[in-house]
This record gives sequence, C-alpha cells and structure tokens, in this order.
Amino acid sequence: MLSSLCEAHTTTAPKIYEYKNQNEWITSGKLGSRDAVLVFRTNILNPKTRKTLSETQSVQATDSESQKAPVPAAPAVDCQDETPLAVVPQSSSSNATLKGSAPRKIYVSVRNPLNCKLIEEPVNQNAIKKIHHHDLSSSDTSISSDGDESSQNNENNPRLRQKKMELDLNKESGYSSSMGDDVNSILNRSEEDPEISSEEDNECGTHMPAHKLKITYKFIQTETKLLRKIFNVHGLTEVQGESNFNLLWTGVHMKLDTLRHLSPYQRVNHFPRSYELTRKDRLYKNIERMQHLRGMRHFDIVPQSFILPLEYRDLLIAHNKYRGPWIVKPAASSRGRGIFIVNSPDQIPQDEQVLVSKYIVDPLCIDGHKCDLRVYVLVTSFDPLIVYLYEEGIVRLATVRYDRDADNLWNPCMHLCNYSINKYHSDYIRSSDAQDEDVGHKWTLSALLRHLKLQGCDTHLLMLNIEDLIIKAVLACAQTIISACRMFVPSSNNCFELYGFDILIDNALKPWLLEVNLSPSMGVDSPLDTKVKACLIADLLTCVGIPAYSPEMRSHLDSKWTRFRSTSCQRRTDSTDSNASKKSKKKGANSSANLTMEEQRILRNARLQYSRRGGFVRIFPTDDTMQRYGNFLDSANGIPISTPNVQGQTFQTLVMQHNYNQMLHSNLYCQDPRCTKEDNFQENRVKQYERALETDAEIPFVKKVIVPKCEEEGRKLRKQLLIKISNGSELTQFQARQTFSLYLESVLRRLTQEPKDSHEKIILKFLNKFGGAVKPPVLFRNAQTIKVISKARSAMVAKLLGDFLELYKRDTEAYVDSFDHFGMIPSSSYNEFLIHAQESDLEAVLTLHTNVTGIMPFLYNRCGLSVPPTPPIPCGLHGFLRALPAMVSSSGMPREISKYDGYFKNYDKDCENVQDNSIRSKSTRRF
Repeated sequence: MLSSLCEAHTTTAPKIYEYKNQNEWITSGKLGSRDAVLVFRTNILNPKTRKTLSETQSVQATDSESQKAPVPAAPAVDCQDETPLAVVPQSSSSNATLKGSAPRKIYVSVRNPLNCKLIEEPVNQNAIKKIHHHDLSSSDTSISSDGDESSQNNENNPRLRQKKMELDLNKESGYSSSMGDDVNSILNRSEEDPEISSEEDNECGTHMPAHKLKITYKFIQTETKLLRKIFNVHGLTEVQGESNFNLLWTGVHMKLDTLRHLSPYQRVNHFPRSYELTRKDRLYKNIERMQHLRGMRHFDIVPQSFILPLEYRDLLIAHNKYRGPWIVKPAASSRGRGIFIVNSPDQIPQDEQVLVSKYIVDPLCIDGHKCDLRVYVLVTSFDPLIVYLYEEGIVRLATVRYDRDADNLWNPCMHLCNYSINKYHSDYIRSSDAQDEDVGHKWTLSALLRHLKLQGCDTHLLMLNIEDLIIKAVLACAQTIISACRMFVPSSNNCFELYGFDILIDNALKPWLLEVNLSPSMGVDSPLDTKVKACLIADLLTCVGIPAYSPEMRSHLDSKWTRFRSTSCQRRTDSTDSNASKKSKKKGANSSANLTMEEQRILRNARLQYSRRGGFVRIFPTDDTMQRYGNFLDSANGIPISTPNVQGQTFQTLVMQHNYNQMLHSNLYCQDPRCTKEDNFQENRVKQYERALETDAEIPFVKKVIVPKCEEEGRKLRKQLLIKISNGSELTQFQARQTFSLYLESVLRRLTQEPKDSHEKIILKFLNKFGGAVKPPVLFRNAQTIKVISKARSAMVAKLLGDFLELYKRDTEAYVDSFDHFGMIPSSSYNEFLIHAQESDLEAVLTLHTNVTGIMPFLYNRCGLSVPPTPPIPCGLHGFLRALPAMVSSSGMPREISKYDGYFKNYDKDCENVQDNSIRSKSTRRF
C-alpha cells in the first residue's frame, strides 16, 4: 500500500528506478512504498562466487530478461553500459530466508564481452584486490604463535592438541600462522591500508538498488573493514563530514543534537543514554534498584558488586562474611583493560572509581579451560520493547587451564577469557577453517550447546535462563532510555542498537551477566569470526530495515518533517489519529480495528521486522512474556519502572497514557483463531540456537599483505639520516612519534616471539611511571611480585604495551606535517626510511637524535613545562630501551603529551607564564 507521499512522488517520476530485478533486493513492500527496505546477504561477499555464478547464469538471465516487456530507460541514471544481472536462487539458513517473500537470489554484473572473457580465465589470486579483515583496534587484532615447544596445558587437551598438529601441518604446506606474520599484519597500522573494496565489489554495488537510490552511510569512530565491505557490495555510498546520510554507524554515544534533527528515513545504531546499560557501574546500580524494588530472587543475575571508594565499608562487611576473591574492573573500560583479581579489599587502590564484584570461583570449563559467552542482542524499540537475540554467538576460552589456587590469581590468561588478552599468549590457537566451530580457543555458541548436550546438560533450560537474563537487564535500564527517546528522538524508527552481552556460566549452568558492550567489536581475525559477524551484520541491517526511498522522496520528507517535539513529550502521530480511533471503535468486532493509527503502525512494523529477522530470534515479546514480566511493567503505560513511585504520582504524568507492550502482545498472540500468530515458541527458539550456522558461499577472510623490507636499503637510508642529524637537522614531532611507534611495535613483536625477563621489566617500569589510561594492575605493577617467568606474564606485558600503542597512535593522528619545516628532515626521504627500517635502524635514529638535540619530541611537546632532563642513552643493542623508563618523570607523565593542542599557539603563553613566575601553578595545563 502506497502512502500519500509515495503516490505523489510516483506520479511525478514513475520510471526513474524501474531497473531490472529491483524487487529481489527490496523486501516488505514494492519499491516506492513506505515499507520498502533494502535486503542484505552474505553470499555476494565472495568474488569467486560472483564470477562463477555470472559465468553459469548469464545466458539464463539474458533469456529471462528478453522475455519481459521492455522497460523505459531511466532518465536520471546513466545506464548506457548497463547489462542484465545474473540471477541465482539462494537458500541459506544463516542468512535466514525472508518469511513470506520469494526465494533469495544473488546478482552478478556482466558488463561487456571483455569481462565475460576474463571470467572464463583462471582466477589470478594475486591480481584480485580483497578486503583485509584485520581489526583497527587491539581488541580483535590477531597475534598468535604455534611455538616450538608444546605447552603442558595443551598436551592434556585433545581438541587443542589436534588443532596444534593441524596448524603445524599447515605451516609445512605453506600456510603461515606464525607469530611474526600475524604481528606484522596487526602492527603495521601506521601505513595506509590498501583499497578496501575490490573492483568486483564496486561493480556489483553499482547494479544494486541502493546505488541507484543513492543510499549513503557514515562512520564515526568505529571499526569499518567488514562493515564497509558489506555496505559497498550492496551499493551504499560512504559520505564524510556534515553530509546527509541514510545510515549512521558510530562506535561512541550519539550527540543529542544529531538525534534531534533526524528524518524518518534515517537510521542510527545507538539509543540516547544507552550508557545506562553499557557502563558497568550504571548497569549494576540499575539492577540493584530492581532487586530492592522487585525482589532479589527475580533479579539475581549479577554477582554481588560494590562501587569503590564510595561503598568501601560495605565491601569490608561482605568480605568478612563471605571472604574473597574479588574481581576489580574500571567503571568505564573495555577489552579487559585494568581488570585484576584480589584476595582482600586492602589490595584495591582507592585513587579511582572501580567496580568490585565477587569472583565466581566455580565457572563452567571446557577441557579444563574457563570460558564465557559473547551473545549479540538487538533492540529495535524500547517503547514498545522489542528485543532480538542472534542465533549464533562466540565462546571465548582462556589459554591457561583453570586453577583455583590463590597463587594464580595474578594470571589473566587463566581467569579472564577476553580475546584481547589471550591473543598475545604463545599457546593461543585460532581456527583456520570456518567449519571448525569447536577447536582452538574460540568456539561458536551452537558448538558449545551441542557439546553440553552430549554431556547430558539441559541446554534448553540454559538458553531460557540466558534469555531471561537479557530481558531483565534491559528492563532494569529501560526507563531512563525511554525518557530520553521521547525527549530527543523524532521518530520511533530512527534508532536501533546491537549490544554485546558478556555472560559467564557457572558449573551449575546458571548464567551470570558480566557486562554489556556498547559497540561490540566487528573486527575479524579468523574465518570463523568472519562467518559469524558477516552473517550477523547482514541479518541486522535487513531486520532493522534501511528505507529504500529515492532522493526525491527523501527531499520531500525533509521539507515536510517538523523537527521538534511537543512540550508534553507526546509521541508524534498524525492529526487524524483521534478521528480514526473514534471511527474504528464504532466498527467493534475485530480488536485490530480498534487501534489508533499509531498503534497500527507499531503493529505493522513489528510484523514486518519479524518477517525479515533472518538469524535473529525475538525473545521479547513472546507468547508468555506478559505472564512472566508483566509484573515489572507499569499497568497504565507498560513502561518498566525501576524507581518506586511516590504516592499519587505516576511516571511521566504529562504523557498520554498508553500501553504499547500490552497492545503489541495481545495482537501478536491473540486467542482469536482468525488472527495470525507468531511461531517463536520456546522449542523453536532453542532448536535455532543449537543448529550450526551455514552459508552457501564461503565468506573470504584475507590477511593483510606485508610488504617485505629490504635490510640493505634500510641500512643505507639510516646512514644518510644519521649524517643529517649529526649536521643539525631535526625530526619533526610527527616524525619522532612515528619512529617511536614503529620502534615499540618491533619491541612488542619481539616480546611475543622471544620473551625476555629483563625487557619485560623495563616495559612494566616504563608503563607504571607513564600512568595515564594504561595502568598495569596492582598485582602486576611490580615485576618482582611475580616470581614465575611464564608465557602468561609475557602475554600480559604485551597486552599492556599494545594498549599503550593504540592510544599513542590515536594521539599521533593530531600531528600533521603539511609542509617541510626549515632545519627538519624532509618528509619524503624520511617516509622512505620508515618503509625499510628495522628495529636496530629505528633505535639508532632515536638514540642519536635524543643525544644530539637533548629533547624527546616523541614523548613531550617542545614547549612543555614539565619535561624531565634527557637521560644519557647508551650505545649498543637495546640501549634506547634500557633508558626508556628514565625518560619519564617519577611523578608521571604531564598532561601535555596526551593531546596536541598546537605548539605555536601555546608558545607565547608559556613565555608569559615564565615571566610571571607562575610556572608551578600552571604546569598542569594541557599543551
């Protein structure tokens, strides 16, 4: 059914977007209707599959097109070279057939006879540009090693031992999984990445409806490799700056001003105030309120926790009653940063806000290794509440076998399952085949459920408890988010959110909520990661629904859409809603006829979302949600209440009373036999969790190609550079930071390959004195407290150094050399040196430059006021590394190193401060 807007537009320009096979990539309605959205699939990600399908089906596609009536040419689109698209049916359980729609098909462009001839030739792998799925952040980057000696932990693990043998065989046959290759692919991030989308991807995208409709997307501070790949092959175009967009994908919280000015067709991947769910301290406080309000037995989903230093006295009382151990987590951190375990509260520092939780000492173990779950939860609406759980998740195993001995509490590779920590361990094993779902240290959720079922465990009850945990966590935080949505979000369809729930299962199969991640990592480090996350993103985008509106339709909506809310925060509805409601009530008979226009829209959107849900399982609402959770909802408006009401006062009294949750449930699961009922019953949901994720086409995973360095050329360039430095030339601050970053990357690579106790202590001492956002855990800040030199300690040092490098590179981006400064090293020659420089070359340049100039621009601004004296750097191997801790002042690094605010801009101010003899009072100013 066309809306009046779509009818008006279709009348004016009916032929612009009537291109071939358009409806196969559009669902929920015909192109031009208000319900039409784009379809996303994973099978077109594989260039080989596209070539093969185009070769076998191009003739059939041409014949089928010739039988159709001629379609008028689109005047607004340049289609001179456009040719038919090859059509091939697809049936993929992973991409979940669209309910009620035609069988899935994929399309391959055949541009001209030349391209067809190329397709018949053998595929040259070296000539094809492919996406490099390495992660931009350290949370999902890939660092691994087979190691020369077998670990005692892995010898007792048949699956890990089997995988170890497979990797050794792969290495002999030419497949490299060595530490050096993986580290190079991760650490060489200072260089520009090659073109992310191949020519085949772009060519496929130009024939998609999204390209012809000029659908655009924008990224803000997020991982983009896999996302950009999927967007490009489906025809979406990336925009920058203040340009208008159809989809905004950001890794940080949304700005309220951006939310206020959204149009109905725009989508963003965050709700306002979602930190109520994703900050550890806010999440615990919200659940604690529900425990007091609704009863502990209903919300016993998190371990007992305290926020320090505010609740230190309560922690002492609990410790005297139950004893330790306790796990300490920063209130706002991710990827395992700053987490450590203590036996007593007196081991916890009081200088920062942390969340201290009772450590679960009896976790579920797989072959002796502790594990936790990462499940993906999609919330498309908070009022009414609509929650989906993806059918597949990730199971992360610790590298070292679990031991409850208190002497091992310091070992993060035993007690923490975070991939960002365990990936640095030399015994970490990753699967090299997407079909290997139960080998190595990363499994799939379905593989774990099948494994537990073989052990006689009740996986049906386990998954129901996990669903219950997710729903209750969302209910505990929903009230504040709903209030923010009413205040800042113009349309109820503007926002959606994908949360990453980290869940720990104890040996009694009780799930415990550890934390909720705001933007779960979409980085991939293995074929298994690629398969799961590519299917997840494709199904997410299809379920949420990117409106397939033409530019004219979007322009019309922008001109007519009013970007404000009434003072009563009333949900925006049509002016005819009240009249439509009165007329519908006269009809009686059918309950759906008594709905207002707004309620009909909500019901229609919920059904359309469910029809294109793909691999997502809707866990709220279901047939029994009102029976199980109705007591937690306000009877008048259906909103979850997490705060006690004052007598005679209701939540948001100015809001028009409604109960969309009750309305949606009664219409989706009505008792009338004439009504269409949903099929997401418990048995169906659990079966979907247990089945393996399947794809018709292999989703490519390609490591970044490392350009080999020429040692002879590096030594030659180093000699020339040292002569220039000796003659008075200096490095710019950007060049110095680049050199220091590459040098630390080489040190990190060496630490993971050849652990050395002396170098680990140097790095720990440097990071401990450096302070800032990267702090070693309390039990790890003094290397002497850990008597055993182990692979786990080397992994922890590497993790800390990797976190420091990530922040350091982010700050370095603010330093730009737009031109060659007088007396400085030319940028062109220095960049050539960095391409071929080895660790010894970088160390020699840094050492000579520091000794000659007496400054340390890689750590301090040139005009900084708190710069310590430059220590003498000894010559010889690793001399610069040994002097590194002495370059940091004992009181910690000054604030001016963390952010570059303009060195020329602040130089005059610094001089004035010196003349006014007020250096001490203003030494903490940021430079």
